Amino acid sequence: MNGLKINSLSRINVMAKDKARKAHQKGSCRDSGGFVALPWSVLDCAAYRALSHPARSLLMEFARQYVKDNNGRLLASTRFLKTRGWNSADVIHRAKLELVEAGLIYETVKGHRPNKASWYAITWQNLDKDSRYDAGAWEGWKYARSGYKNTAFIPPNGTMGCSIAPTHGITVAHPIPVDGTINPNNCYLPIPLDGNHLELPSTLRD
Repeated sequence: MNGLKINSLSRINVMAKDKARKAHQKGSCRDSGGFVALPWSVLDCAAYRALSHPARSLLMEFARQYVKDNNGRLLASTRFLKTRGWNSADVIHRAKLELVEAGLIYETVKGHRPNKASWYAITWQNLDKDSRYDAGAWEGWKYARSGYKNTAFIPPNGTMGCSIAPTHGITVAHPIPVDGTINPNNCYLPIPLDGNHLELPSTLRD
C-alpha cells in the first residue's frame, strides 16, 4: 500500500517537473523584457481600422509607455517623441487628434506653454489615480473608457456639416425681367400725347 502511494507521488513529481520544463522552454522562445499587449477588441474595432498609419504608429508609442500605474500620464510631446524618431510636430498633432476622436486615447491634462506637456491615457486600460489631473478629468473618464467601441456609427470619412445653401448654389437675381423690358403705357405718361399745353400759344386776347 505504501509502495503504491510512493509511486503515485513520484509520478506527480515527474509530471510537475515536466510541466515546469515545458513552461520554461515556452518562455525562453520570447526575448526578455516587457511587452505591449493590445486587446483584439482594439485591433479589430472600426475605430482602429479607420486610423491613418501615423495614428496607428502613435498609438503604439502610447502603448509602449504604459506600465502598471501610469495610465493618465502618457506623453506625446514633440520633445519626447523626437527621441523615438518622430520629427514632425504637425504629423504628431494630426495623429493625436485622430486617436482622441477615435476614442482610443483620453487627455487628462491640457498642456500649455512654455514647457507643460499634455498627459493622456489609453482607453482600454483603467485610469490610474493622480491628483494632478485637470478638473473634470475623472468625470469625463466614465464616458471615455472603452470609447473606441462607441464610434461604430461615425462615418469613416467623418461627419459632414449641413449646408444651408441650395444644392446647385445661390442663384443671382437678374435685374431685367425674364420676358424682357415692359413697354410703357402712354396713359400713365406725365406728358400729354399732343405736347405740353403750357408751351402752346394762348388763344385768349386782352
